[in-house]
Amino acid sequence: MKGIVCLLGSALLAASAHCAAQGAWSPQRNIEIVVGSAPGGSNDKTARQVERILIEQKLVSTSISVVNKSGAGGTLALNYLNQHAGDGHYVIVFTPSMLTNHITGQSKVSYKDFTPIASLFSDYIVFPVNAGSPLKDANDLVARLKKDPQSVSVGFATALGSHNHIAIGLLMKAIGGDPRGLKAVAYKGSSLAITNLLGGHIDLVTTAAGNVAGHVQSGKLRVLAAAAPKRFPGVLADVPTWKELGVNLVFGGWRAIVGPKNMTPQQIAFWEGVLSKATQAPEWKEGILKNYWFDDFVTSAKFKNDIDKDYNDMKSVLVDLGLAK
Repeated sequence: MKGIVCLLGSALLAASAHCAAQGAWSPQRNIEIVVGSAPGGSNDKTARQVERILIEQKLVSTSISVVNKSGAGGTLALNYLNQHAGDGHYVIVFTPSMLTNHITGQSKVSYKDFTPIASLFSDYIVFPVNAGSPLKDANDLVARLKKDPQSVSVGFATALGSHNHIAIGLLMKAIGGDPRGLKAVAYKGSSLAITNLLGGHIDLVTTAAGNVAGHVQSGKLRVLAAAAPKRFPGVLADVPTWKELGVNLVFGGWRAIVGPKNMTPQQIAFWEGVLSKATQAPEWKEGILKNYWFDDFVTSAKFKNDIDKDYNDMKSVLVDLGLAK
């Protein structure tokens, strides 16, 4: 009897170990965090901060590499990622531009070809003007856009149809104007748009708050309004939100981590867990404050629903802008 009990106990322990092995996943070799742009940009900085925190906090036991695959609006990186379908050792920094590229036909790759893991933070859009601009406040801007949208040249990065372009299109819709009437000027980067704003060559820029905070502090730019759910801290604390002003506009660009298609629930759970811990690290919190990001970590299931909604909302605006069908 004692031998039978021992054998039964051994069998149960083996079964338990087998179930544990089946129910969990962790990396067994080098992890690649893929970036669809060159080193030094916002997406690259995000990837390298995630890499650094995962290693420093010992949240993974393997090595990590940041791999830059720039070109074709991020499509090269997305195609590279999906060469590793079902492999949790590969993830990518994902942004709304990867949705708009598909909507406008610049890319055949759809967000549905990937596995949503988590949205890390949101980067809400602000509406700055030159300090000497005759547009004194947001009400002046709205009045000008209603009367003659062509009298306001709006600069943004990085292309027609980008989420920065969508932001001004949403404002036009919210105030009852025609988004197709806008005088839109696309630049290769936000820094170029801001340089032209500082030089008085354009009237307005739509961009992330962190890109203009320094110029606001130096007195060279003024921000008329923010498309954020609440006011920013620091030097932007006096900037009203559009909602405060009675305009129904909250819009920004989230930055997220997604994986290749066919990832298992166990792989998703692993990444949700380590990214949740990473975004609680003091270094991450410091980056949030420094860059005027909003800390709103969202895990896989809700993030998938958010992407579905964002895709449809952005498609509606891009149709209104004449950039999609």
